[in-house]
Amino acid sequence: MTAEAARATRATGACESCIRRSWLLAELSAPLDFWAHDRSRLVELLELEDAELLQAVGGRRRAELEARYRRFQSTELPLGRHIEAVCRHARDFPPGLRAAPRMLYVSGGAARLATLAAALVVAIVGSARASDYGMEMAKSLGRRLAAAGVTVTSGLGDGIALAAHAGALELDRASVAVMDGGLDVACPPRRRATYERLMRRGCAVAELPCDRRGRRWGSAASARIVAALAQLTVTVEASKNPRELAPAHAALTLGRTVAALPGRVTSAQSAGTNSLLREGAPLVRGAQDVLDLLHVAGNTPAGPAAADTRTALAPRLRNTLELVGAGRDTAEKLTRDGADLEDVLLMLSELELMGLLARGDGGRYVPREALAASRKSG
Repeated sequence: MTAEAARATRATGACESCIRRSWLLAELSAPLDFWAHDRSRLVELLELEDAELLQAVGGRRRAELEARYRRFQSTELPLGRHIEAVCRHARDFPPGLRAAPRMLYVSGGAARLATLAAALVVAIVGSARASDYGMEMAKSLGRRLAAAGVTVTSGLGDGIALAAHAGALELDRASVAVMDGGLDVACPPRRRATYERLMRRGCAVAELPCDRRGRRWGSAASARIVAALAQLTVTVEASKNPRELAPAHAALTLGRTVAALPGRVTSAQSAGTNSLLREGAPLVRGAQDVLDLLHVAGNTPAGPAAADTRTALAPRLRNTLELVGAGRDTAEKLTRDGADLEDVLLMLSELELMGLLARGDGGRYVPREALAASRKSG
């Protein structure tokens, strides 16, 4: 990158060449759509340099597009309201995306995206036509992982993706939504309220310019971004449809860990996840299994969002957790010193939702760390 481009990147978040790339992808949407059925070939095309991409799929428009490419100026792609651009040459670009894509449009702020991407990130993915079981499991994972300081990422479509964001939003925690089209047009009206809630603490990102639709190829392209943002991809419920398994396959290509939740062997909705398990993907039963996998993979918390959950707790919750660990493991025992029963039950519920407590035999509460230790010693 030239010194002039470097100065431009520091000032705007994206250099001219990366913005030109974004324009080129939008102009080539029709031929890229042709390859949407062959996702591996599509990803190969998206990794080509600009001149190679034009030669591969430019077709009859190649000469016209080459001329427009040479004349292109970044002012041809104005940013939408409250949207920033950040490219791989900028400090705030997530390190996991250095290979692809070249740049992102960000709603919620590039600096916020950098902070969220620097924490532990888990992608929660799966079918848009999920069962009630799949929706509940995705929502529970989103909620409990967010409570533990993990950044949740997914698309913003129906089914598993929406449930994962909803879980994080229940605790007013941040998540990252990867859109399959431009930020001004990719969110359908029925998702607008969710999108606006997500923007209060989280981010939405897109590879395409703000006013361009992703068509069919945008879904496959966004799946690779979801996988690249995360250290771990969890497929909650998916059939064998390539579209539903695209984030998992993208993560495997990147050398990232892919885990899956088991489903009924007779259910077509779980055929994809059960296939991943059969091929060796780690089995996930809940948030603690995900956190264990992150630990085994050598990931350590980075930054305030992923600080030790115990030290980040409010004093009243930390005190309750310590009392449970010391043997006062029922609501009755915790109220012996005059504590209000309603307050105690509320704190126990909060700690359980955060994944720090679990129910043991006879209604006792058990710290999750103790459960993990007993499983290892057994």
